[in-house]
Amino acid sequence: MNGIVIIDKPQGWTSQDVTARLRRVFNTRRIGHGGTLDPMATGVLPVFVDRATRGVEFFEHAEKTYEATLRLGLTTDTEDTSGTVLEEKEVRIAKEEFLGILPKFRGDIQQIPPMYSALKIDGQKLCDLARKGKTVERKPRTITIFKLECLEFSGNTARLLVHCSKGTYIRTLCKDIGEALGCGGCMAALRRVTTGEYTIGEAVPLDVLLESEDPGSYLRPVDSMFRNYPELRLTPKQEQRCRNGNSFSMDKPDGSYRVYSQDGEFLALSKVENGVMSTIKSFFAVSF
Repeated sequence: MNGIVIIDKPQGWTSQDVTARLRRVFNTRRIGHGGTLDPMATGVLPVFVDRATRGVEFFEHAEKTYEATLRLGLTTDTEDTSGTVLEEKEVRIAKEEFLGILPKFRGDIQQIPPMYSALKIDGQKLCDLARKGKTVERKPRTITIFKLECLEFSGNTARLLVHCSKGTYIRTLCKDIGEALGCGGCMAALRRVTTGEYTIGEAVPLDVLLESEDPGSYLRPVDSMFRNYPELRLTPKQEQRCRNGNSFSMDKPDGSYRVYSQDGEFLALSKVENGVMSTIKSFFAVSF
């Protein structure tokens, strides 16, 4: 079985836990996921099965949208409520003051990755160092917050909608907002509602999939991840050149295309530049 299954990841599971379980469900070792979610987080986790794993790399740069709960007045070592409390302060923040700080966190901003993260420095995961009580210097990185809205505010708790670029740590965003308000803060809950092309409305709860008699019915075709690109059918000669990895003339506007054979087989994600089509990534089955 090949394809992509959009999992609604439950709380308490790591992304690796999910892929390990689905290896048994789909009886294949070729499994990958698009975008790690912390154990306390829930929501959209695309899982790529068998030949579809060739598409994992395209999710490295996927934009994501989250619904997050920010707990003001509480600072922890993990930047979320699962960690050890470092400081707790009384919160006297009015909604207007809270809303007034949010524009500072929209657009391109600098963010320092948290110590409790899978990011590696000198070959070591930061979280492994953090668990040993070590702290190392991390360089700030530029991320983009395309949208930051307050969905709800009450006393010391705010619910946020965040549409962001790859590499954004929502718990660090929560911490930084709390610091900017002078009371501290951390993330209390997180739900990913979109990643790349996929939304929470398309996701299947993990327990539903695991209990299904036909888990393969939840697999989406590989080309669904490129559904916003235009479709293009190749002639038999063009198809042969595509399968051989060769470029060929194409009278189409510059851009990326979903490329298919005459009988509808998805062949590749390809691009046209100056009248020449070449393959970005092939997805057809190779026969020997």
